[in-house]
Amino acid sequence: MKIKTRKFGEIIIDDEKIIFMPHGLPGFPGYERFVLLEDPKTAPFCWFQSAEEPNLALVLMDPILFKPDYQLGLEEFIRDRNWEGVKKEDLAVYVVINITGDEADRKITANLVGPLVINAKAREAVQVIISDSSYSYQYDIMKGS
Repeated sequence: MKIKTRKFGEIIIDDEKIIFMPHGLPGFPGYERFVLLEDPKTAPFCWFQSAEEPNLALVLMDPILFKPDYQLGLEEFIRDRNWEGVKKEDLAVYVVINITGDEADRKITANLVGPLVINAKAREAVQVIISDSSYSYQYDIMKGS
């Protein structure tokens, strides 16, 4: 399948790489098919690219890389989603990254309150909203706060 992206131009993606978001992405109604794109030049950041809209791509990162104690109740989440036969090892957790400012005054924050959980086995993803958490939606990954 060919998809157009703003960052990578037109690319060919194997249909089996498409991740379905049955509830869509909050704030972006109508977009349900995405692909996770990794680029060694931007690692450890990756891109959650819409297969339907070239201008819709979120920068993601594994939160464990900058907050090793980050926890999400994955067993409860699997049970709530009715993902039968899925183990927490089948899930990948990412947080949305926001990069603001110029090079001299760059700030990189992570939304720890709204992680994205990807079920590789089912090729399905859900953005979870953690309502009763001490985590921040603007966690500064450079300062650790």
